[in-house]
Formats: sequence, structure tokens, C-alpha cells
Amino acid sequence: MARTDDDSWDITESVGATALGVAWSRAQEHVSECPLFTDPYAQIFVDAAVERGWQLPPAHMVERIRAIGGYAASRTKWFDEFFVAAGANGIDQVVILAAGLDARAWRLPWIDDTEVYEIDQPKVLAFKAETLRRHEIKPTARYVPVPIDLREDWPRALLDAGFDTTEPTAWAAEGLLPYLPASGQDLLFERIHDLSARGSRVGVESFGAGFFDPQYLASRREKLREYRQGAGDEGSDDDSFDVQDLWFIEERTEVTEWLTDHGWEVTAIDAADLMDRYGRCAVGEADDTMPRTVFVEGQRMC
Repeated sequence: MARTDDDSWDITESVGATALGVAWSRAQEHVSECPLFTDPYAQIFVDAAVERGWQLPPAHMVERIRAIGGYAASRTKWFDEFFVAAGANGIDQVVILAAGLDARAWRLPWIDDTEVYEIDQPKVLAFKAETLRRHEIKPTARYVPVPIDLREDWPRALLDAGFDTTEPTAWAAEGLLPYLPASGQDLLFERIHDLSARGSRVGVESFGAGFFDPQYLASRREKLREYRQGAGDEGSDDDSFDVQDLWFIEERTEVTEWLTDHGWEVTAIDAADLMDRYGRCAVGEADDTMPRTVFVEGQRMC
């Protein structure tokens, strides 16, 4: 399932299908005994995709998703808190990059007059809008979809949609960077920087040490194979599938370094410490099931 420079997808295909996996995970957290957040819309998206013929993850993938459920919940909570803090500091312009099936524009308590811009593939945003409209669900902020591929001239599309470069912005890049080539990642942050007024903030799920280490990636594949064997479906059609097949595995500029060099004040926390903060570290969890990521928050100071 190799990526190409001009590939595109619907919600049930390629990178789009990963958004459904995130929605499924959030739906499981929503109905858990002590959820870190509430997302009543996640299950609605999953049900709508199933109606379109999407199949729920096979047994081995379900076990894989559950195994990293604590991570997924912690990640969602971190970005929720990022947006709430931005609003508490008076930022009422938000851009969610590669928004997928993110429902924050509908479920978070935004301050008055907040505008939430979502950028993603046209078919993905259309699926989300259609699903929520069918259920008569209204956003809690002024919602502005920007249907465009992030590899295209999305800054122009964002400006055409009403984005104001003179106002501070809260930017979010959650579950995005591995799906961009290294050059695309650099261009992404250059564009964010150019569009950001002083006081803007950015929240990023970035790469920790060894994220692209070959031994680490191989151990992830082995763990997936073990889940598949445990489920008794090692001969299934998706036998070789792993989300890392959709990544651009390349050396990259470190996000904290890039932001610091461009005048942003940066703080960061790695995944293990974040999960510990939220009480979600799984006892005895193997290293190969813990994503090697770091959560970076930056504020533009000049």
C-alpha cells in the first residue's frame, strides 16, 4: 500500500480509513467506565461508514487498537486541553490540520465567536458533514470546512475561507506528520509560521527518539502478526497491512528544534509521561506497543 505524491482517498480508503480507526477508539473510550473525554459523535461516524460497506477492524486489529487505547485516549485529552487553554487565553481562531473525523468543533466548549477551520481531503470532510447533518448535530463554534489536500496550496484556500492572519491562531497537527514526506513536513511548518500572528499556538504530535528505527518498526509488525495469529486469521486478505505502510519513513527535522529556531517558545512531553499524567500507563506494557511520540506545544513570541 505504497504512498505516492498525488494519491487521494475517501473516508474508507488508505489514510482516510485511519480516521475511522481513531473514531472507533474514541467511541470505545466514550463508553468506558472512567473516560478521559466524551465524544458522542465517534460512534455515529463508525456506524455511517459501516452503512457504506466499511467493515469493522478484523479481530487482530481490534486487539491492536485496544492495546494502544490508553495512548489514543491520552492523545485526545492532550489536544482537548490544548484548545481549551488557547481559548482561555483569548484565542478564537482555530485550524485543525488533516482533521479527519475530529469532532471538537461540535463537542468542546468554545469561547464566544470562535471560528474552527478544518482542512482535509474533500471526500473526508463531505462524509463528516453529511453524517452530522443527517443527525441534526450543530457545531458549538463557527465551523468552516476547507476541503483541500495539504500538499496543495491550502494557505490560499484557508485565506479564501475567511482566515485572518492578523489574529492569533491555535493550530493542531494530530496524527498527521508520519503521512507527510520530510519535505512536506518542513513546508507545513513554514506555512503555519507565515500565517501565524504573534501569540499564536501550535499543538503537534511529533516524533520521539527512535520512531523510525528499523528494529522498532519490525517489532510493531511482529506484534501485529501475533495479534493476527491469536485471532486465527493469519491468512486473511489484509495479512500484510499495517498503518506504517502508509507512512513516509524518512529522516526529518525535529519539530521542537524547528519551532525554537523560528521564534516559538516550546514545551514538550513524551508519550509515556503523558500517559502517566492521565493514569493510562498499562502495567507490563511492552515497549513495542508504546508509540515513540512526543507532544509539542509552541507559542509564537515574535
